Amino acid sequence: MAAPRENVNLLFKLYCLAVMTLVAATYTIALRYTRTSDKELYFSTTAVCITEVIKLLLSVGILAKETGNLGRFKASLRENVLGSPKELMKLSVPSLVYAVQNNMAFLALSNLDAAVYQVTYQLKIPCTALCTVLMLNRTLSKLQWISVFMLCGGVILVQWKPAQATKVVVEQNPLLGFGAIAVAVLCSGFAGVYFEKVLKSSDTSLWVRNIQMYLSGIVVTFVGVYLSDGAEIKEKGFFFGYTYYVWFVIFLASVGGLYTSIVVKYTDNIMKGFSAAAAIVLSTIASVMLFGLQITLTFALGTLLVCVSIYLYGLPRQDTTSIQQGETDSKERVIGV
Repeated sequence: MAAPRENVNLLFKLYCLAVMTLVAATYTIALRYTRTSDKELYFSTTAVCITEVIKLLLSVGILAKETGNLGRFKASLRENVLGSPKELMKLSVPSLVYAVQNNMAFLALSNLDAAVYQVTYQLKIPCTALCTVLMLNRTLSKLQWISVFMLCGGVILVQWKPAQATKVVVEQNPLLGFGAIAVAVLCSGFAGVYFEKVLKSSDTSLWVRNIQMYLSGIVVTFVGVYLSDGAEIKEKGFFFGYTYYVWFVIFLASVGGLYTSIVVKYTDNIMKGFSAAAAIVLSTIASVMLFGLQITLTFALGTLLVCVSIYLYGLPRQDTTSIQQGETDSKERVIGV
């Protein structure tokens, strides 16, 4: 009976990874369309804030269905949300760290060449693997470490764009840029693995954890809205530039966020990184057909590396116990002789 159950669990994990990949790829394509087709661009900060609100509402709805009873639903919210300020503070950590990460990434992009930024920012992939080992006490095989760095290289090649000459001289501080990118990479790895540790360290419902995190996320993003675009929003309005396509992008981002938490809960952050890389490849291929994007040699090579790395990481680990046992038996026979 164990084997069929393991197969069901594996199929469920593969299903979650596949859905997350497809949603992320569709989101990337739709986002590109809204940012290139709409004459009056919307404020991306408000879209992020609304995404957090929708994720919260969806999580509340799923929790209500999960509990199956209005009384139990209210009791769950009262116990885990309203009556647990410590847990709320615990789940506010990823939101704050992600906010720092986004700001550091922007600062790094402002002080580094785009190509240098693309390469160095992908170090968040091996950094996530390192945080997984240190914070969750897991071990990765040599082949898995190779696949992680192979994935990092593949993503760099897929997203590679040659630097274009420009007459505009931009004053940059490379030291500040590298410092900012280092902080952003560390924040990315830490926040993801921290959330995974919180999810897996207790029996608390995934949707309760999501509600706790999205509440703090709404506060953080709302502050970011008015710090970044407050003056323009007062002039033009919170929903300036919104179209049906923009709402579709927000909905995709919300669903993608929920599936990301499911993937982290039932697999891990490293698999989430592999799924995100596959989404980049899929969205780029789709962009060839939809936007006339040209396939380059670097993209083809990067795609190959991503595919090979996903295959290598998914290979079952070799069971060395029987080999070691065999070696022990042979040694005993030699001693006996």
